[in-house]
Amino acid sequence: MRRSRTYVATPPGETIKELLEDRGMSQKEFAARMGLSQKHVSKLIHGDVQLTPQMAVNLEMVLGASAQFWTNLEVIYREKLIKVKAENEMDEDEEIARRIPYKAMTELGWVVPTRKTSEKVVALRKFFEVVRLSLLENEQITRIACRKLTTTEKKDLALMAWCQEAKHMGRDLSISPFDEKKLTESLPQIRKLTLTKLDESWPLLEKCLGECGTALIFLPPLPGMKEQSATLMDGNKAVIVFTDRERSPDQFWHLLFHELAHICSGHIGLPDGTFEEDERAAD
Repeated sequence: MRRSRTYVATPPGETIKELLEDRGMSQKEFAARMGLSQKHVSKLIHGDVQLTPQMAVNLEMVLGASAQFWTNLEVIYREKLIKVKAENEMDEDEEIARRIPYKAMTELGWVVPTRKTSEKVVALRKFFEVVRLSLLENEQITRIACRKLTTTEKKDLALMAWCQEAKHMGRDLSISPFDEKKLTESLPQIRKLTLTKLDESWPLLEKCLGECGTALIFLPPLPGMKEQSATLMDGNKAVIVFTDRERSPDQFWHLLFHELAHICSGHIGLPDGTFEEDERAAD
């Protein structure tokens, strides 16, 4: 039996169990009459295996109720299971959505404005490109070079949303597929750009990184964020995102080379995130 706030999914096995009790028949005897193992019967009663059309016919022979009766019970159970699962997932995602700076994202035009939490959940699922917001903790989805992220922390969710928008923007840029070897070989050339004014070096920097499959993005920070920059992967592109272009050249170049170090050191998408020694190495 599975439950949610509104729905209860009762497996056909509950009816089987009641009929067995009425007849004083043990599950062991029932298994023998059905030509099944006791383990399979146990799973059937608990709704862990599907009641097939053949099994419905066999139940008609052993317990008397029509095959259609058993088939209908199975159909109703499976439909209710879907509703129970969807409602429980929505409840879980609504809790996560409340920790995401949705209003700020709306003001920036990242998501549609709405006051209904359920509509926010749907909009956020589409924004993050996941069927459930709880999946955002999977490093294969976020693929960010940073500490281990969790959906229980507002600051982490703000960072995830910020990086997701950077992915969206990066997809609009026409750049080459990511090439780590080429990026590593380009580091001396990028370093030379630090000797020129930032405004003058900017077009050359974008071109150089683009040829290596690395997009450079600037986005305003979201409330709760502490990061000034981040690095992530999206398909065959690397993306480096900054909170502010109007910073001192020294700060900018430090952050850029820090993020480039994360890329070249393979820190993106680590199962347990980056550690303090990874950050020191990137510095």
